[in-house]
Amino acid sequence: MNWTFKLGEVAGIGIFVHWTFSLLLIWVAFLHLQQDAGAAGVALGILLVLAIFGCVVLHELGHALTARRYGIKTRDITLLPIGGVARLERMPDDPTQEFWVAIAGPAVNVVIAAVLYAVLTIIGAAVPLESMASGLESGITTGVTFLMTLLVVNVFMILFNLLPAFPMDGGRVLRAILAKRMNYVRATQIAANVGQVMAVLFGIVGLMSNPMLILIAFFVYMGAQEESHMVQMRSILRGVPVREAMMTRFRVLSENDSLAVAIGELLAGSQQDFPVQRDGQVIGILPRKRLFEALHEGRQDAVVNQFMETQCETVQDYERLDETFQRMREKGCTMLPVMRGPRLVGLVTLENVGEWMMIQTALRQTVPPAEVADALAHANS
Repeated sequence: MNWTFKLGEVAGIGIFVHWTFSLLLIWVAFLHLQQDAGAAGVALGILLVLAIFGCVVLHELGHALTARRYGIKTRDITLLPIGGVARLERMPDDPTQEFWVAIAGPAVNVVIAAVLYAVLTIIGAAVPLESMASGLESGITTGVTFLMTLLVVNVFMILFNLLPAFPMDGGRVLRAILAKRMNYVRATQIAANVGQVMAVLFGIVGLMSNPMLILIAFFVYMGAQEESHMVQMRSILRGVPVREAMMTRFRVLSENDSLAVAIGELLAGSQQDFPVQRDGQVIGILPRKRLFEALHEGRQDAVVNQFMETQCETVQDYERLDETFQRMREKGCTMLPVMRGPRLVGLVTLENVGEWMMIQTALRQTVPPAEVADALAHANS
């Protein structure tokens, strides 16, 4: 999300564009100038790119709005030179729900392609798809060719996204279908393996023709690997109460303590985030990042309640660790106070959860502990 600029919101979902997207527009303009397309040709070429990425936004909104039906929020949609990314808070655990969320994006492109074909038919310009593809080779010179090219691109997006290259849309559809017939973890492993094979094929084709496929291959391969590890880790956490992984030796700050007191506690031990109390009741937390922000602003004389965060709620010690871990990821909380009734009895941190998982995976010999740490660090970021 660094170096992105907000374009606006659709249905309450922020639409962002990465600065490298401007390089794509410059490259398109350069290609058209090389072909002596003139100012009008350059403008039409840039307009085509913007139209294509408008289709990408609609594709991602298809995922986001379908996920919303199942109570899953979307943090944002970001446009990159290689496509778009909708950051859902999580994917559905139910295979049927995952199937519909995954298929919704390509379904939007099907609708767009159908509308474009209908328009071309109405104006008498509809031709076989293979003939339309020539518009990509001859350059964009007319409005009709523009529509033909946009139609071909949408058909390509449908076919490409439905390839079983997990974690792309087709790979998630494959995982959803497999999960109907077998354990979810096993279904993910199979889909991830298929995705990595597809990534290798992308890389080979990219070496021979299009270097962009090499970049896509890298993201697909790493994404499949990470998703497989995360699902395995969630299976380890499932059914485990929070108290099994909570930290029981900790320090508490009062809301009226100065930040100097917090600095002293930070230096005195290994604890990085502190629960904040008022009259014995937890009212928030002071994360290390907020403490350093205050110091950077020269506010070391301020009191804790001016910089504490309140969006990270408490959790009861009997609650499930997998759901708590998911909640921490969704809300960006590095620590949650653990309660037993009204009494504070511990802290659960992403670091503690990671260490607990590494111990469990070492004992079970399922996922290498180093890979657990890498996946957890990526999840936290």
